[in-house]
Order: sequence, then C-alpha cells, then structure tokens
Amino acid sequence: MADTQLRHPEKAHRPDNPVKRKPEWIRVKAPLSPEYHETRRLMRELKLNTVCEEAACPNIGECWKLKHATVMILGNVCTRACAFCNVATGRPDQLDPHEPGHVGEAVAQLGLSHIVVTSVDRDDLDDGGAGHFVQVIKAIRARAPGTTIEVLTPDFLKKDGAIEAVAHALPDVYNHNLETVPRLYPAIRPGARYFHSLRLLDQAKRCEPSLFTKSGIMVGLGETREEVLQVMDDLRSADVDFLTIGQYLQPTPKHAAVDRFVTPEEFQAYAKLAYAKGFLMVSASPLTRSSYHAGDDFARLRAARRAKLAASG
Repeated sequence: MADTQLRHPEKAHRPDNPVKRKPEWIRVKAPLSPEYHETRRLMRELKLNTVCEEAACPNIGECWKLKHATVMILGNVCTRACAFCNVATGRPDQLDPHEPGHVGEAVAQLGLSHIVVTSVDRDDLDDGGAGHFVQVIKAIRARAPGTTIEVLTPDFLKKDGAIEAVAHALPDVYNHNLETVPRLYPAIRPGARYFHSLRLLDQAKRCEPSLFTKSGIMVGLGETREEVLQVMDDLRSADVDFLTIGQYLQPTPKHAAVDRFVTPEEFQAYAKLAYAKGFLMVSASPLTRSSYHAGDDFARLRAARRAKLAASG
C-alpha cells in the first residue's frame, strides 16, 4: 500500500478494487534469463527508464531475454492520472539533456533492429516533450542508422505543432494508443479526449503519408463488442495501419477493476474482424501490449504494405 501511495497519491483514498485471479492463459514465467539481467544492467548504467518496468508489463521476461526493450523518455513521473496505468504520477523532474544520447548508445550496444520509444505525459512542457522525441530520433539515427524506430507518443493535448514536429522527424512508425472506447474515457482516461487522439493519428499520416500509424486498446474494462468494432471503424477512418488489442490487467487494488477476462477465442475473432476492416497488421491476444513483438510485427507490416501496393498496381 505504501508503494501505491508513493507512486499514485491521487489514488490513495480511493476504495480498493480486489485484484481478480488471472486465468491460465495469462500466467507468465518470472524473468530469470542472463539476457534479462544484461538488459536491465545496461538501462541502469545509462540511467534510462523503460515502460516495461514502470508499467509492470507481464511480457518483460520474454522481451528482455530477446533484448527487446521499450525506452521511456521524459522522466518517469507522469502529469496524468489514468485509472489503468502503473506509471508514477506527480510533479516531473527537469528534462535530462543527455537522455537522447543515452538512448542512441543503448540501441547501438544492444544491437537492436527495431526500437520503441515512448514517454510519460508532460503537460508541464510547452511542447509536451515533442522536441525531446525529435532529438531521440536523431540520436538513434546517428548511432544506429540501420535500426527502425517506432514512437509511442502522448496525445500532445493543447500543444500546437507537437504532432507535426514528431511526424516530420520521420520515425518509421507513429503510434498513439486510444486505450479504450469513448464511453469509458471519463473513468479510465480522464485527462484525455478520444476524438483528439483520433485526430492525432489522422494528422500524423497527413503530415507524412509514408509513416505507418498504429494504435491500441485494452479490453476487459467493461466495453461492449459493438463499441470495440466502432473504435476499429474510427481508426480506419483515420487511415491507421496497425491495431493492437490486449487484456487490461489491474496493477494494484487502487486501479480500475478488471470487468472480465476476454478469452483467446474472442481475441481471435476481433483480429479477424479487424483484418476484414482493412488494417494491414493486427495483434490481438490476452498478452498483447503496444510494443510486444514490435520488431517482428514491423517487418510484417512493411511486407503487407508492399503486397497491397503491388496488388493495386
């Protein structure tokens, strides 16, 4: 409880939501591999944060064994207080001017073919941290020019020019998660606006049509099947290429409760429907997270675009 109060002071006085026992299909092994410990050592050495750790991702053992890590820039304290997220909330520290160089160095040392760069929300910054994203992209290009780059940005709400700045820096994938259906935003993502996030994805593609755009949602929060299908239609109207759908897992008793555990068969049905609606790439499973298998999925995404262009030509 003390750790929850420290990381999430705004949730300290909320009533507890009992954490439900996970079904068999969600159980994962504890991270024990030498590669996991090596990845962790490098992140500590370079003073980098990872969303893998901060958000208590269930896939950390598998991903770090493969030397896949999602770097979290702009500090480790978020200015938002979403009901689903385990990242600490509060007053952030000043930006680390050396962070872009450290990210570039980590990518080079790990020999990554694909890197995902995400961040906390920084509503306190004039540009929401967009300029820092640009510097990180430049540093990775300088140190590891063969690495493909995926950015998973905050919504840059009321930050004019931020979306364009990141898009024009030409990451390979521009990702921004809708997280849930519009009806649940007031309870689950109160600091955000569904249609603003949708416009962000549309705007990024309009700025740089060569970009792949990507978004994800969680299920098991109380949404209906019809609402999920409407989100798919909204994303396709914004020409989003890649959709991820994963099971919401409750980090602590102070976070939003799991409404239900969606079965693997339901995820398969969602994936089939999403492909039918025109997404180039879909990842839908209980353990799917926005960055899970991102490198392999990017290769498939690029191949799918080539095949589509060849078929239309």
